[in-house]
Amino acid sequence: MAAWTWRFEKTDGTEVQPAVPPEEFPTQGDAESWIGEHWKALQEGGADQVRLFEDTTEIYGPMSLHAAEA
Repeated sequence: MAAWTWRFEKTDGTEVQPAVPPEEFPTQGDAESWIGEHWKALQEGGADQVRLFEDTTEIYGPMSLHAAEA
């Protein structure tokens, strides 16, 4: 069974330790729900962007954690 995981990065792509302990998720939807709940704390903890992986395959990213200017 695939594991869905997030990689946490600075704007330049350098990996950083997330402020909220990451999990392995059974589905893409679970992973996206988690990031939706924790993005603010992750951003405040020093992560600028995330990438979503299914096992070792990058699904998408980088996705900014900074809210778009309205």
